[in-house]
Amino acid sequence: MGTGVLYIWGLGASGWANSYYSAAVQAGSQSWTAFFFGASDAANAITVDKTPASLWPMALSVRLFGLNSWAILVPQALMGVGTVAMVYASARRLVNPWAALLAAAVMAVTPVAVLMFRFNNPDALLVLLLTVAGCCVVRAQERGATKWLVLAGAAIGFAFLAKMLQAFLVLPGFALVYLLTAPVAFWRRIWQLLLAGAAMVAAAGWWLLAVALVPASERPYIGGSQTNSVLELALGYNGIGRLNGADYGGLGNLNQEAGWLRMFDTEAGGQISWLLPAALVLLVAVTWLTRRAPRVDPVRAAFWVWGSWLIVTGLVFSLMQGIFHAYYTVALAPAIAVLVGMGVAVLWERGARWLLAVVTAGTAVWSYVLLSRSADWNAWLGIAVVVAGLGAALAMVLTRRVLAVVAVALVACLAGPAAYAVDTAATPHTGAIPTAGPSTGGGPGGGFQRPPNGFQRPNGGGQAFSRPFAGGQGRMGRGGMGGLLNAGTPAAELTTLLKDGASGRTWAAATVGSNNAAGYQLASGQPVMAVGGFNGTDPAPTLEQFQQYVAEKKIHYFLGAGMGGFGGRSTGGSDDAAKIAAWVQENFTATTVGGTTVFDLTQA
Repeated sequence: MGTGVLYIWGLGASGWANSYYSAAVQAGSQSWTAFFFGASDAANAITVDKTPASLWPMALSVRLFGLNSWAILVPQALMGVGTVAMVYASARRLVNPWAALLAAAVMAVTPVAVLMFRFNNPDALLVLLLTVAGCCVVRAQERGATKWLVLAGAAIGFAFLAKMLQAFLVLPGFALVYLLTAPVAFWRRIWQLLLAGAAMVAAAGWWLLAVALVPASERPYIGGSQTNSVLELALGYNGIGRLNGADYGGLGNLNQEAGWLRMFDTEAGGQISWLLPAALVLLVAVTWLTRRAPRVDPVRAAFWVWGSWLIVTGLVFSLMQGIFHAYYTVALAPAIAVLVGMGVAVLWERGARWLLAVVTAGTAVWSYVLLSRSADWNAWLGIAVVVAGLGAALAMVLTRRVLAVVAVALVACLAGPAAYAVDTAATPHTGAIPTAGPSTGGGPGGGFQRPPNGFQRPNGGGQAFSRPFAGGQGRMGRGGMGGLLNAGTPAAELTTLLKDGASGRTWAAATVGSNNAAGYQLASGQPVMAVGGFNGTDPAPTLEQFQQYVAEKKIHYFLGAGMGGFGGRSTGGSDDAAKIAAWVQENFTATTVGGTTVFDLTQA
């Protein structure tokens, strides 16, 4: 109940949240083809630059309840409630109810979890499915149950359809732990893992196969690729390019922040790292305490399942040379939560109070460090946390008043993330790169400062473009900005023009960049072609294709002028968007409607 309130309360304040995905949800609610492929508009010009599974629950919700912020965001919040429930269920199988509740509480109040389960990025479905997979692997290991391992494989495969290769980061650890610890014969373990792999391939591959079988002329262009290929999107733009910083299709890379301590820096630290040191210490401690347990010991195996998730995913996030955003770290939250809840229980049962005291003191001190990064935000809280935490740690060793000491220790360890969680839930978030909690001034390039209280949606969508961040690099605070990273709200007269001009046209208008198109589309309810996709660097459409659309009277207006940094081979992507903009400016007359440059493509 508490998690539901935290995740659902005040959702409508964020408006369209990430307008890029909200526009695709709108399109999916209007067209089943757009729904299936994840198109940005109902006329199916181009898809979003991810596989579409995360859009499906939201689009179905909009079909049922109409297009509004609540219909888009409530499914995400419910996924958060489901994730917290799965964390509790997984821990409860092996430890006492109070420890399972602790794990659930840690998950619920992790600031980046509160952020992403109140937002419409693909991460909510990804995290839910991976948590389901982790729970299934733990259950499979207990008795060597094939069905649970197959279900885990299917969950990971479907998670691929939410956020592609990131779903596979848990695979090495899950497979290795099962292979080493399952209580069945070795070759049976091999066979079971092969079956689980087949389930994973089937769960992910059916959609990929469908895309491959549908002729390109009968489906939207695959956004984020340069060759209209899902495999290129998965392996390049959303794969190797994220790891090594290679420029795939205008992905861009300004990331110079990779390093072993990235999860603790000013960009990511306040999002996820409050209990990360504790989780790592508890993982090592339990592994040591169970060193003489049988190979098939379910408690140690469970720690290794969740610990492998935390270590592998955390290292990839820390060392990846491509674009990284702090909200990615929500994928670490379930692993941290289970390790903390179960770890505290195991150490308490084995009488290792001194180690729990060390964990409590260390967590309180680290919370103080994180809270001090927002010096103008509730400065008293950090002092209170460190005093309470150190006091509880000392009392844990010296006194026998167990319940009171444990209560103070838990409050001290959870007060920091809980305060950030409440602040996150109370603050609207929009744009492509949201962050949880108060501003710390962190992130590449110093990040963004927290704007004044209140939420203002930027105006003047479709104005001259600028590209301050290649591929969305940088860190966006509350609110947002128009152009590459967020949509603007067009003036009423422009919205009316688009509605009136949509009659008899496939697209009411076209503009460079998906976020600009999203603003016009969400306001007017009419399909708007996103020339060049998210970055404006996809060859969709080509200049020749666009000219053919214009000749056939399929597009009424072109919106915006002065394409700035969008498009162009200097980014590694296609320059068709820049060519289209230049051709429009050379051959059609510009007018201004509601502060936006408009070209009527029916009047040469």
